Amino acid sequence: MKFYSFKFFFLYILIMSSTSLIRFFFPSFFSSAQLQNSQVDTRSFGIANDVFLKDGQQFQIIGGDLHYFRIHPEYWKDRLLRAKALGLNTIQTYVPWNLHEPSPGEWVFEGIADIESFLKLCQELGFLVMLRPGPYICGEWDFGGFPAWLLSIEPPLKLRSSDPAFLQLVEKWWGVLLPKIVPLLYNNGGPIIMVQVENEYGSYGDNKNYLHQLVSLARRHLGDQIILYTTDGGSRDTLEKGTIRGSSVFSAIDFSTGDDPWPKFKLQKEFNEPGKSPPICTEFYTGWLTHWGEKLAATNAQYTANALDTILSRNGSAVLYMVHGGTNFGFLNGANTGSNDSDFKPDITSYDYDAPISEWGDSDSPKFKALRKVIRKYSPVSVPRVPPNNGKRGYGRIKLQKRASFFDVQHTLTNPKDVAEAKNPVFMESVGQMFGFLLYVTEYPAKKNGSILSISKVHDRAQVYVSCSLDERINKYVGKIERWANEPLEIPSIRCASTIRLSILVENMGRLNYGPYLYDRKGILSDVVLDGSVLHGWKMIPFSFQNLSKLFKESPTIGVATTTSEKEFSRSNLEYHSELLSEGAMFYEGLFTINSTNEITDTFISFSGWGKGIAFVNDFNIGRFWPLAGPQCSLYVPAPLLRPGKNVVIILETDAPNHELVVESVDQQDFTCGQRSRSGTK
Repeated sequence: MKFYSFKFFFLYILIMSSTSLIRFFFPSFFSSAQLQNSQVDTRSFGIANDVFLKDGQQFQIIGGDLHYFRIHPEYWKDRLLRAKALGLNTIQTYVPWNLHEPSPGEWVFEGIADIESFLKLCQELGFLVMLRPGPYICGEWDFGGFPAWLLSIEPPLKLRSSDPAFLQLVEKWWGVLLPKIVPLLYNNGGPIIMVQVENEYGSYGDNKNYLHQLVSLARRHLGDQIILYTTDGGSRDTLEKGTIRGSSVFSAIDFSTGDDPWPKFKLQKEFNEPGKSPPICTEFYTGWLTHWGEKLAATNAQYTANALDTILSRNGSAVLYMVHGGTNFGFLNGANTGSNDSDFKPDITSYDYDAPISEWGDSDSPKFKALRKVIRKYSPVSVPRVPPNNGKRGYGRIKLQKRASFFDVQHTLTNPKDVAEAKNPVFMESVGQMFGFLLYVTEYPAKKNGSILSISKVHDRAQVYVSCSLDERINKYVGKIERWANEPLEIPSIRCASTIRLSILVENMGRLNYGPYLYDRKGILSDVVLDGSVLHGWKMIPFSFQNLSKLFKESPTIGVATTTSEKEFSRSNLEYHSELLSEGAMFYEGLFTINSTNEITDTFISFSGWGKGIAFVNDFNIGRFWPLAGPQCSLYVPAPLLRPGKNVVIILETDAPNHELVVESVDQQDFTCGQRSRSGTK
């Protein structure tokens, strides 16, 4: 035994001596690794004496919400640098489940969904991060961040509850997400100082068991050192429902900008352990959201800055919601309701939010300057200079060609295996159509007189067409039935040798993201009644909008107008077919040329004079346009979407096209459209 002890002792001395020699001759070999390890060992972010402590020193959070999923990844750094120049030290962001798991078990963490790269970039630029992984996020985002396929599950899930079926899916989601986050926690050397559990739950429910299970799940993955927090409105009722008493979770608050913050911070203390309640408003509203048909929401710059000063001047912390809003690209905008489910208010494509950094990244607004002036007074470090605005250019008028009606390409855009048949109409999600449009088709016997069609519940907008079954390509647009203006529709008399084909194209305009009607299935959700009789025998036809430019390139002959005008339709036996412009869903395509890489800048596509639809630039869905409702007239096109040479614009116009068939690339955003403006200022 003594021999082996001596042997091990000798080996230990040899190793230590070798280490000393290597350290002497190669000091850099140790310095970086040891420094990193020592930094991790000493890094801490906590709460004591009602203040935040970063590495043992008092710290004031001056942050801002900036959502990676609303910004083209090539612009993440640009927007973060502007937030840095505003004086912020912390970035807060949601994590939308539906972006990262668009279908069950399909995990997406690339491109705009590359959250790890975004968080690492935040750290590289000197930001701390407050992460909000839900599972519910609100955020004016489709379905509050929940994946739409949750709505297809039977029996229906009880969202935001301790329903075991729901929590099992949350556990799978967090089981993928949170391990990616662990190396990025502050105590592990990363930027994340706090992780939020749920989101404003006190405004929705009071299921404490649900919240406790989320906390347990988060702790299982993230450990005990990270601060978990809840955010609720600054009222006793919402805090009673949405907070978790005790030291395991920090209770933060939000409230309307301009409210006296200090009575609310005093109330906040009641819901935290003694000494564990640093005053913080985790959603300090710099502006507000806007729905279609409203006036663009705006708040006064100096009023907003004064309200922030009231918090910071007494060592309170605040997170600007938003510092930069970005864009609801694709079909992912959210929606709200009023007093009932039918009072439907979808959000516009722009999420500008009247934030200090505009949707397109400008940082020279009066609000930016006023807030920066306040923040500089309280920042312990010098605030960087403000980067110049990015270039913007108008590439001029773009002449569009009518390429096809929706019915011309329905078979091309549809996989026959995805077509569903049922006695009664079924909701979109049940046939796997999570976004966009679903076509419902049935037939009924020809009638001598006109008919009355009614659909008591449609989510969200139905356009009705009829045709003779023997010539289904010639479809007559009859009218629309809308969720918020649901009235019976008169079907004109038509002469057909066969039965009549009824086609109802239903648009999902964005799922509710807030409130009691969150469970927002889309499509036809009731019987379809014609002259008092329920129609049966339906086909549900889903569509994919992938690679539209390739579709038209490979099928250049597509383009005859098959949606007929009123005059044309009334002609005997539909003998004539013209190419007159008419109402109804139609695809248009146009090109514009950029001569060189140096000429590529941000631009905006103006849809002034058009009706309603969706637009694609180089196969990227830049969002919905609806200038008839307003206030948004133009859609933002970030420069990274463009390329030297030909750039392709494709639009699906569902209502009435511009009579010149022209859109225009312009150099500024426009929020002056709409015939029915309502006050949107808050």
